[in-house]
Formats: sequence, C-alpha cells, structure tokens
Amino acid sequence: MGGLSESTGAAWEHLRRLPVWLAPALLTLAVTLTGLGSAQLWRDELATWSAATRSPADLARLAGTIDAATGPYYLLMHGWTTVFGDSTTALRTPAVLAMTVAAGLLAVLGARLVDRRSGLFAGLLFAVLPGTSRYGQEARPYALATMLAVLATLLLVTALRRPSWARWAGYAAAVAALGLIHLIALTLLAAHALVVLLAWWRGPAAAGVATRDRLTAERDRRVWRWLVAVVPVALLAGPLLLKARTQQSRQLNWVHLARLDDLTALPGGVAQSSVVGGLLVGVAALGAARLGRRALLPVSAVLLPVLLLFAAGTVVPLWVPRYLVFVVPFACLLAGAALAAVAAPAALVVVVLAGLLGLPDQAALRRTHEWPRSAPVDYAGAARVIGDGQRPGDAVVYSPRHSWLFLDLGIEYHLGDPPRDVLVTEDEVRRGDLWAAECPRPAQCLASTSRVWLVVAGRHAEPLAAVPGAKGDALRAQFTVTQVWPRPGLTVALLTSRPGR
Repeated sequence: MGGLSESTGAAWEHLRRLPVWLAPALLTLAVTLTGLGSAQLWRDELATWSAATRSPADLARLAGTIDAATGPYYLLMHGWTTVFGDSTTALRTPAVLAMTVAAGLLAVLGARLVDRRSGLFAGLLFAVLPGTSRYGQEARPYALATMLAVLATLLLVTALRRPSWARWAGYAAAVAALGLIHLIALTLLAAHALVVLLAWWRGPAAAGVATRDRLTAERDRRVWRWLVAVVPVALLAGPLLLKARTQQSRQLNWVHLARLDDLTALPGGVAQSSVVGGLLVGVAALGAARLGRRALLPVSAVLLPVLLLFAAGTVVPLWVPRYLVFVVPFACLLAGAALAAVAAPAALVVVVLAGLLGLPDQAALRRTHEWPRSAPVDYAGAARVIGDGQRPGDAVVYSPRHSWLFLDLGIEYHLGDPPRDVLVTEDEVRRGDLWAAECPRPAQCLASTSRVWLVVAGRHAEPLAAVPGAKGDALRAQFTVTQVWPRPGLTVALLTSRPGR
C-alpha cells in the first residue's frame, strides 16, 4: 500500500508541474485514439457518411427534407471528408479532436472557477469515462457540442470577470457554433442566463454609494452585453429550429415520451456505464456541497438542460440520453472539486478506479456502437459475402428499405462496387432524403434479373419469408433461395431464378 501511495504521489508531482490542460488533453487523446476504427460504423454514422459525401447543393436539399438539425454538422463533415477521405478512422477523427480539446478546456474552466487541482482532476476524470470514448469515437455531432459547451462556458466566465467586447464577441461566436452543431445544447443558455442574472442581482451592500453606483452600472452592461451576444445564435439557429420542428415526425419517430424512470437511467446513459455514471453522480454531489455558492454554474449547467429536455420530452418525443452528453463535463467539474479536497494520491486512485470500472464498457463499445452491445449489425461481414460471390449482372434487394438500419448504406459503404440496386427508381441523393424510392411494381423491375442478393434485417432461416408486401410476393414467385449466410443483425441470401421462368 505504501508503494502505491508513493507512486501516486510521484505521479501527482509530475502532473502539478505541467500546464493544467495538458495531462487531461493527452489522456483523452490517447484513450479515444485506442481502437478508433475497431467498431464498424453504426446506423447513425452511416447517415453521416451518406450526407457528408454529397455536394453542398445536395446537402441543402437533404436539410430541407429530413435532417435540418444536423445540416451544419454534415456540411462541416463534407469539407473534412473532401480533404481526409471517408474511412472509419477519418470520419471519427473530428470527434476525437473535439473531445481532446473539451478535456483541456474543462481543466482550464475548473481552474478558473475553483482552483487548479479541481480543474486537473475534472479533466482526468472526464478522460477515462466510457462516454468520452463512445462519443469521441463517433462520427456524430455530440463531441463537437461537448467541446463548444465547455468553450462557451469558459468564455462566459472570462467575459464576466474581465469584460470587453472582444471577449463577449468570442462568447457569441462559441454559442452560435454550439447552436448550429446541436440545437438541444442551447438549453445550456438557461444556465448561462441564470449566472448572468444572479451576478447582476448581487451587489456589495456594504460598499459606499459611489462604489455601488459604479458596480451597478458595470453589472447592467454585462447583462446587456450577454443579451447582445445571444442575438447571433437566435438569428442563425432560430430558422434551423423552426425547420427541424416540421421534420420531427420523421426524424424522431422512434422516440417515446419521457418517463420519470428515464431520469434515473440518464447517468448511465451519458457515461455509457451505469456503475461509472453512479460513481460520477455521487462524487459530483460531494463537490457541489463543498463548493456551496460557487457550484451555481456547474450545477445549473447539468440540471437545467436535463430538466428542460425532460419537461419537453414529456409532451413531445425528444428524450434521447445522448443528446445530453454536453452536460457531462460540468458534472466532472463538480466531481473534480470533491477530489481536490482530499490528498492527491487518494484523488488519483479515484480517477484510476473510475477508469477500471469502465473497462468492460470501454471494450464493448470498441466492438460495436449499437445498443444493446449484444446486438451488433455486421454490415462489413454481409458486404464480404456479397463481394466474394458477386458476378456481373447480379442485383441486390434490401428488406426493409425504409428503416433506420440503413441496410443499403451499410453494404454500399463496405463494398466499393455493389450489385445493381434493382428496385431503386430514385436514389436517396436525388430525393434529398436518407432513403431511396423503390419500384412500385417489383415483379416488373425484377423480370430481367437472374441472380439477386437479398439482405434482410435480423437473422432468418428462411429469409424470403421475412420480406413483406408486393416485394416479398415478387421475390417468392420468381426466385428460389440458393444459399443463406446469417450474420449478426442481418441475413444475406443468394436467390436464383426459378426454372422455366
């Protein structure tokens, strides 16, 4: 035990000499880079790939049809993939960089709000959370939103303490970017507004009249500057929000109304580990108690977005735990304040313990990003089956077509030259959608085809029987199953024409 204490003490001495942001940023970078390309792109990332590889004009059409809320992120990823390509690693690298910066900024924010120790432990704890790896290894906007949420909050603290138009302009830019990247993250502004208003309300009652007048005028200027700073986000994100509202029935048709037990499951959802999420909440509560009034900003930055989204989610289907990933750094800040109150070796042990408790989830998320982890979808395996057996003139059919599994995108991503999608009459790019349009008379569209690769969601011993409607009737009437390849989450079958057809 003494050896452990000495080694952690030596580690603390090394950390203490470094810039406060460096160790959290490097640790986050190392953790999120580990196994970055191990898990296949999952369904949401396939949507990102589909969108990012379209032209800006096609992206604008997509935003007008279904995905306005994510449109700015897709445009950003379009530029990224144009330069760096669309490999799994390339698609996920922006999230890695965003989480790395978020960890460093969190450490700086903690140092500004509380002290250096609090910032350092907050950043280190954030680095080892399974949720940091999960969303730092995903080609979706949540890591960028997390980074921008911490950046905007840090700039707010700086502008309130040392006001200048340049600092408020920086804050305005960060908030506007936050709204464009992730509309729901704008609930963070409720916490910012609360802090600004309370800073205005409180005044040095014991000060002289002249001093009170001067401070009151300065507080008034801060309120007005904050109001001016949020005007750009209203102008930029407002139209986006209105458009996204009209698309909600398609975009979120899989989401249910929020229930009370969803709140209890939230820590495990955003931390991607129920054990680690529970530990984070417990330590954060201790940190809030220790900070007292100084806990206002981080506590409100956690609770207000959660409560606002939950309240909205009880009326409109909006409650999705990953939408709230951006509040996790502020919970880590509170936890860092608690850890700063104990001896450095003990605090480092808690950080290491959090990392060890999260190891099973860290390993699982590098196998698949699907949920539950026990239900992966092996797009790559299905694509290999088709690629190995494909012949000139072959066709492919997907069932279901219009599903969030994106079977067609998964096969197309992993198979450079897939068979002809024989039932497609208008692809998703031309439609400005995430799904292609299929032939209304499948029997006619299949008439000139002798071999069909059928890709069906789920595992089926008789895949033809799993295809519903006119498409299934046409396939059963014209083809027989030659061979079946079950793969996790889907089934591939080779169909050949019936004799005498």
